[in-house]
Amino acid sequence: MGAPLALIRELDSKIEGSTSGRRALMLRQLTDLFLVGAEHYSAEEVALIDDIFVRLVAQIEEAARALLAIRLGPVAKAPPKVLRLLACDDAIDVASAVLTQSEGLDDSTLIVCATTKSQEHMLAISQRKALSSPVTDVLVKRGDRYVVLSAAMNAGAKFSRAGFGMLLERARGDDALAACVGARKDLPMPLFEQLLAAASDIVRAKLNAERHAAGDIARAVEAATTRIRAKTATLAPVMAESPGGTSRSTSAILAELARTGQMKDLATALALMGHIPGEIVGEMLNEPRAEGLLVLAKTIGLSWDTTRAILEAGGEDCRRSAGDIDNLRVAFYRLKQDTAQQILAFHRARTRGEAVN
Repeated sequence: MGAPLALIRELDSKIEGSTSGRRALMLRQLTDLFLVGAEHYSAEEVALIDDIFVRLVAQIEEAARALLAIRLGPVAKAPPKVLRLLACDDAIDVASAVLTQSEGLDDSTLIVCATTKSQEHMLAISQRKALSSPVTDVLVKRGDRYVVLSAAMNAGAKFSRAGFGMLLERARGDDALAACVGARKDLPMPLFEQLLAAASDIVRAKLNAERHAAGDIARAVEAATTRIRAKTATLAPVMAESPGGTSRSTSAILAELARTGQMKDLATALALMGHIPGEIVGEMLNEPRAEGLLVLAKTIGLSWDTTRAILEAGGEDCRRSAGDIDNLRVAFYRLKQDTAQQILAFHRARTRGEAVN
């Protein structure tokens, strides 16, 4: 590492006796050095940097710690000791950036934080990209309503059988939480039925409608796949590996519908997934600019590969060039899912004749 290593050792030697302002400056310098060379430092060098970070963190003000947490939180290879210190900092302004983002925190650290720190700390943990069941067990048991609701809404969270049991108990009398728990695809059917039995009429109707719609989509796609297999002599290898199509992803099946020209079946499946009339989807498939089709694809969470297969198929009166597809790819990645959902909701309301604000 050469010169950077020498500078890091110099910083280490000057920590003792330095002023608060000087330590904050040293921390910024050390952070800059680490971030620039993070991919190239050896394990020994990272350990040295980590030890210096720990010494500095113990002697700097909250604002400087918070800035360090913001800078190190998204870094996959951030030094582990200082990450744990920042995650367990009593000040939520320091801890939150690490608790929500850092990939370097292990479950034991998260459990310690969830067990000993504030509700705000647990709320930050509940928003992580992925959560294991031992961590969610603690969040559901100790967290307040907002923590539990946030964890239940997290698609990347896993729950143990006991954790789901605690969720059901917490959901009694709480319609928002009951609806959120009931909508989880990983909720075992016996527990779903138990939740329904205790839910309000409003929640029960909502959850039954959602499960019914999901079944309609699965059945429509399954039926379409069966028809394709009967009509087509040779299908993609992935179809051959999954008899009946039951183990294929919905996206793969939609792409197959498009590639084999089964536009009616494709429109039916997309209409069910988007909760809009099939004739509107038919219009989208034939629209040269494909704006509506991009909105629908983004709303229901299709990948670009699946969307591209649909765009390349087009309708009877619409064939798109390679240049058109490239332009649409740019538009697809620029379109945010929440924006697409709002646009589609507007079209649904207009179709039903509702007032649109």
